[in-house]
Amino acid sequence: MSETRSHLKRAPATESAPWPVWKLAVLLYPFAAAAVAINLFLLSLMWQRLGWPVIAPVQAAVLAVGLGVPAAWASGRWVRHLIDVAEGRKRG
Repeated sequence: MSETRSHLKRAPATESAPWPVWKLAVLLYPFAAAAVAINLFLLSLMWQRLGWPVIAPVQAAVLAVGLGVPAAWASGRWVRHLIDVAEGRKRG
């Protein structure tokens, strides 16, 4: 059998491309949406003092599906910044 070898040099594997913000946001979405749901429910418990109705935990979870997207995006940007600082791409 004949072996074919490439004479091209490969880049070192130590320099990997940074994770894009959207991938980090997708990864963090379940946690961000859960945090939004908990905060919405607790906020509704506080606004009960003003005479407003308390929202049910299920209702808070449904609202968090949409409101979790910007929260996940913000979390992804924050984590991207932390990674960049840790790897020396940016100054803290």
